[in-house]
Amino acid sequence: MIALIQRVTEASVVIDGSVFSSINKGLLVLIGIELSDSEPSVLQLSKKILNLRVFDDDKGLMNLSVSDIGGEVLVVPNFTLAADTSRGNRPGFSTALKPDLAKPLFDSLYKSIKAQLASTRQGRFGADMQVSLVNDGPITISLKTNNP
Repeated sequence: MIALIQRVTEASVVIDGSVFSSINKGLLVLIGIELSDSEPSVLQLSKKILNLRVFDDDKGLMNLSVSDIGGEVLVVPNFTLAADTSRGNRPGFSTALKPDLAKPLFDSLYKSIKAQLASTRQGRFGADMQVSLVNDGPITISLKTNNP
């Protein structure tokens, strides 16, 4: 799994012109699911997201996790993170897991994070979404479960 994690002061997902979900201070997490991903990838990534220390402590050092600060998480499926750009200028998506197999893994990741942090929201798998955010820092971190 690939996660693009952004520390935000706010983020939202709009579908068909209406706000589907939104958060305040916390993490916006875009998720790409690849062919090799499975349930162990979900567990590894959810733990990493919840424990990633990217929020400032009282000394201004990034020592706190989203859980530590009582923040929120917005998890958004984004198959384009699995794009193969090695040939030409048009991305290929043969490395992305097919939607019927990827959706259960995305749902499992969301449920795993939400079980530990109630203030977790999600985008809609397979929907055309407009994602808005205010990146705080900016802090943006890319994680991959086979090399977190």
